[in-house]
Amino acid sequence: MPHRLEHGHQPSEIAKRLRDGPRVSYLRDWVYGGIDGTVTTFAIMAGVVGASLSSSVVVILGIANLLADGFSMAAANYTGTKAEQDEYQQLRDMEERHVALAPEGEREEIRQIFKAKGFEGDALETAVGVITDHQDRWIDMMMAEEHGMPAVLRSPMKAAIMTFVSFVLCGAVPLIPYAILLPKPELPSATMAGITFFAIGSLRSRWSPAPWWRTGLETLAIGMLAAAVAYLVGDFLRGLI
Repeated sequence: MPHRLEHGHQPSEIAKRLRDGPRVSYLRDWVYGGIDGTVTTFAIMAGVVGASLSSSVVVILGIANLLADGFSMAAANYTGTKAEQDEYQQLRDMEERHVALAPEGEREEIRQIFKAKGFEGDALETAVGVITDHQDRWIDMMMAEEHGMPAVLRSPMKAAIMTFVSFVLCGAVPLIPYAILLPKPELPSATMAGITFFAIGSLRSRWSPAPWWRTGLETLAIGMLAAAVAYLVGDFLRGLI
């Protein structure tokens, strides 16, 4: 059982929270960018180390990967988030057109939505009348209940920037021992990558029912597995040269 409440329940607090509306979260963009940045960068580094190449090569390839893959992932996230906005707007335009051309049919949809929620009789008709009396409220209801659209939309640019920054910052961590020219950078790099994997994975518990340590260990295992595969491939290719 929880030992604390995440927000207050006084009438004024509830009114303010509902008036402000739901907050837009970019946490998942940060987590996805950070995981992908650390995994891909560390995997490339492991492959280079497996091929017994120099530290300078590791740094050059690592930085190139951070910038190129980071931009690519940010661009893909921008495009995907923009597609979500376009889909939302297309559906909203459709509902506005349907309300204008077939209001009784759209009103019946609202009626059946509330009926499925347990409304009946006068209460049902009152609810339908209240909702359909205001077009924006009417369409908002259809967007949420019929199409499953979210109440708020994320900004494509903010999502892309969050992904890129997270990718570069987290992906740069395993490069540090090589960039400062440590005599044996492999172990410190692997340790720092492991800590980064675990830290990023722990953040997933913010929207996961699993405890923070489990999501952290899961991400750590995935990242280290990717690095191990890259190392073995690099070692195998070195034997062919």
